[in-house]
Amino acid sequence: MTLLATSGLTAFYGDFQALFGVDVTVGEGEAVAIIGANGAGKSTLLRSIAGLLPASPERVHYRGKPIGALTPADIVAQGIALVPEGRRLFPSLTVEENLLMGQQAKRKGAWNLDRVYGLFPMLRERRHAGATSLSGGQQQMAAIGRALMTNPELLLCDEISLGLAPIVIRDVYAALPGIRKEGTALVVVEQDINRALGVADRVYCLQEGRITLEGRPQDLSREQIKLAYFGI
Repeated sequence: MTLLATSGLTAFYGDFQALFGVDVTVGEGEAVAIIGANGAGKSTLLRSIAGLLPASPERVHYRGKPIGALTPADIVAQGIALVPEGRRLFPSLTVEENLLMGQQAKRKGAWNLDRVYGLFPMLRERRHAGATSLSGGQQQMAAIGRALMTNPELLLCDEISLGLAPIVIRDVYAALPGIRKEGTALVVVEQDINRALGVADRVYCLQEGRITLEGRPQDLSREQIKLAYFGI
């Protein structure tokens, strides 16, 4: 069953158009990767789905209902959570206080503090520490944990490997199967093609705000991906 669908989605920053008629779908429990170079429109796509950029109601559907005009809070209440690029933790709060902010959505589900700490044991050890005292990798884990505390059906992950050491990226990505095991669908935005293809059931490539390739990783050749990614 289709969980999320965008149809002819456009997005603007003032007079600058960042997305041009983008159509993507995400099925229940599916992992979808969005790849593309810097400035391709990947983060803009997630921001539009999450309600951080305005969209026409009919351009974004969730479980068959138009949600394009909803506020970010209303979209979280529907079951969509965003792990934003740059983590965006609340600097004045502790790790645990940041995680508890996710409970404001008041959605029922499997995720609570104990489950998040089980997924990321390091956060339990640092739960009383200030968010800004964490390493970049720990902050990323906290940002994912905060999103999970909303008990989402769809988790949007925006550049979760950006700026992290390879060993930390490995640990962050190792948590994704456990998240999917709860039935949560994933949309993972990545510049790292290999990393994205390794976790995805399907992949979309964006170039200059347009979809240039879509398919299952095992069905796509490196040449096809290179052409779609770079346009060469």
